Amino acid sequence: MKNENVIYRFQQQDNVHEIYIYDEIKKTGPFNWETWQYEDSETSAKHFKELLDAIPETDEIKIYFNSNGGSVDQGTAIYNMLKQHGSYKTGIVMGVCHSIAFTILQACDKRIMGQGTTAIIHDMWETVTGNAADLRAEADNLDVAMESCIALFMQRAKISEDEVREMMHKETTLSPQKALEYGFIDEIGLENLDKPENPDNSTLQQVLKENEALKKQLCNKSEHERQLAEFYQLTHKEADKPKSNDWGSFFN
Repeated sequence: MKNENVIYRFQQQDNVHEIYIYDEIKKTGPFNWETWQYEDSETSAKHFKELLDAIPETDEIKIYFNSNGGSVDQGTAIYNMLKQHGSYKTGIVMGVCHSIAFTILQACDKRIMGQGTTAIIHDMWETVTGNAADLRAEADNLDVAMESCIALFMQRAKISEDEVREMMHKETTLSPQKALEYGFIDEIGLENLDKPENPDNSTLQQVLKENEALKKQLCNKSEHERQLAEFYQLTHKEADKPKSNDWGSFFN
C-alpha cells in the first residue's frame, strides 16, 4: 500500500479540510525507474495550490505537521498561498516542525504545538557548484532570503529582531513552552482541539426535547398496535363460533 505524504480529506459535517505534512517539503517526488521521470511531490507548492483551489474560503483548514523541513522556495510559496486563502487555518504540530515547515506554520491563524513536540529555526543553507563568483553570488542570495525569512517571523514574534537572528544563526531547537514564550505559536496541547469553544446549551435542550417527543410517539404507536392486535383476535374468535342458523344447527 502506498503511503501518501500529504493527505487531503473533506469532512462534510463541519466543513473542515485536513492536510497532513508528514514528509520532506520538496518540488518533485521520488524517481520512477519504470518511467524514467520524477513523480509529483505531494509536499510541493503546485500540489498545495491544487488543494487550496478546491477549498471554499468559507470553510476551515487544519494542517498537521511532522516534517523536518525541506525546500525554501516551495515552503515560502506554500506559506504565501495559505496567507492569501480566506479560510480560517489551524496549524497543529504533531511531532517535529523544523526549518521551512515551521515557516509554513506561521501562516496559520492559530498555531498549536502538541506536548513533547519540537521546532527548529536556523540560517538557510544551499548546495552549490561553480567557481568563486558563483559561490559568492549564492551567498548574497542567501542573505536576501534570510532577511525575508526574519521579517516573516517578526510579524508575530514577541522578541527582538536581533534575538531572532541570533537564534537562527545558532540553529535553535524550541520546545512548545519556548515557542509560546517567543510568540511563534499560540497554544500548547491538543486537548481542546475538537471541542467547541461556546457550546450552545439551548441546542442541546432542543435535541433532548425532540428525543423525548419521539420516544412518546413510539410508545403511543406500540400501544395502538397492541390494541389493534387485541381487536383482531377478538373479532376472529367471534367469527369462529358456530351461529344458531347455520346448517349444523338446522340438522340438530
